[in-house]
Amino acid sequence: MSENDYREITEEDRDKPSVTGQDEKREETEYEDICYICRRPEHVAGRMIRIPNHISICQDCLQKTFDSMNGAGFSMDDLPGMTPGKMPGISMINLSDLPGFMADRQKLKKKKPKEKKTAPAIDIAKIPAPHKIKASLDEYVVGQEHAKKVMSVAVYNHYKRIAADVKDGVEIEKSNMLMIGPTGCGKTYLVRTLAGLLDVPLAITDATSLTEAGYIGDDIESVVSKLLAAADNDVERAEHGIIFIDEIDKIAKKRNTSQRDVSGESVQQGMLKLLEGAEVEVPVGASSKNAMVPMTMVNTRNILFICGGAFPELEEIVKERLNKESSIGFRARLRDEHDKDENLLLKAAVEDVRKFGMIPEFLGRLPVMVTMEALTEGTLVRILKEPKNAILKQYVKLLAMDEVRLEFDEDALYAIAAQAKEKKVGARALRAVIEEFMLDIMYEIPKDDNIGMVTITKDYVEKKGGPVIAMRGSLGIGQKEMQPETAAALVSP
Repeated sequence: MSENDYREITEEDRDKPSVTGQDEKREETEYEDICYICRRPEHVAGRMIRIPNHISICQDCLQKTFDSMNGAGFSMDDLPGMTPGKMPGISMINLSDLPGFMADRQKLKKKKPKEKKTAPAIDIAKIPAPHKIKASLDEYVVGQEHAKKVMSVAVYNHYKRIAADVKDGVEIEKSNMLMIGPTGCGKTYLVRTLAGLLDVPLAITDATSLTEAGYIGDDIESVVSKLLAAADNDVERAEHGIIFIDEIDKIAKKRNTSQRDVSGESVQQGMLKLLEGAEVEVPVGASSKNAMVPMTMVNTRNILFICGGAFPELEEIVKERLNKESSIGFRARLRDEHDKDENLLLKAAVEDVRKFGMIPEFLGRLPVMVTMEALTEGTLVRILKEPKNAILKQYVKLLAMDEVRLEFDEDALYAIAAQAKEKKVGARALRAVIEEFMLDIMYEIPKDDNIGMVTITKDYVEKKGGPVIAMRGSLGIGQKEMQPETAAALVSP
């Protein structure tokens, strides 16, 4: 380094503390060094001492190394014919040649410094009002009016809680939610759409993989680790995110079992502090904890938890509770009046969920309980055609890329909904039913360039006939006939 270069550095950094050696060449990046021995970051362990091959050691570990060498009686001056400070025949060990050494693991993303100004973490003016949140959900989610209303209010109050101060001594509690509904009714889709509208990080995880600490499976803190990854390892952004834990009914307390319940009640016990708000140590850039992965602290106090599950046997518990109210007489309630009620879950209470196997402490930290409605044939027809990304619009777009127009008769839509409802898997069955009768069309149409329009009829859905085919000549595009083999493949039931 020339004298001019040295003068430029001293003038530019005259307000900074003086540094010597390799620290003068140090570049300011968004990462900080980690001690190779104790794995502590620089903001915890203090100034690092850097040796070749990008290795950093904190002063405490280096001092302990010297103390251990002195304690063993080792001294360079004790060697015969040895000049102090020189060790002939002994060279430094190249740590990069050791197996398993990874210099890239010794970098940890710096935590953003906290601003001194008293600006709120979230500007409440930028969060839409509940009626606007519900209006946005209506564009993508059909039905479930009560659930969308409850979720809009709960999310709006949650972010008002983050923006509020506690100077007056009033602290708003979290509004964690418990969603109960049959499979395929739109629980996960509703949460995913809500997070996309609010532009907040969202982590969707499954409770079936969670086990008690010390057993094979994911730790309870892994749900926070997924949220941190969804926020691009930004701790501040992750602390204002949403975590959706699906299949929450699978961690219910097991009944009549003599074995240790490592994936049931113990998981509920471990999630209590997580739901309420606690400092959780999670790995950065990985899903499991190990010695080579840096750790960071995440506060779950401002994270909104939404738990959802189908609770398949909850209807029987609700029916049993309602049947106890039946009596004898002319105006008595019949014991079988609830047998054919599809929306029996709408009458579920907290005591029913507790009897299902969820402990009271867990339910107490989920104050908002949302019950989803069962999907009717009319709702399934609306799901087919009304949302922005409706299934029918997807197939229309696919055939439009082949310059073929696709249309559906109204009777055909109700036939599709009837078949889907028989499968008893909710809206997921719609795609399976459509894919079954659209297979021949998607296979045969690209063979014949003369086809201009295909109309799906009720007979074709019920396998009693074929679709209505319109050639390009009848549409004013060209005068040609459909190939015989294409017509035979489409008409045959």
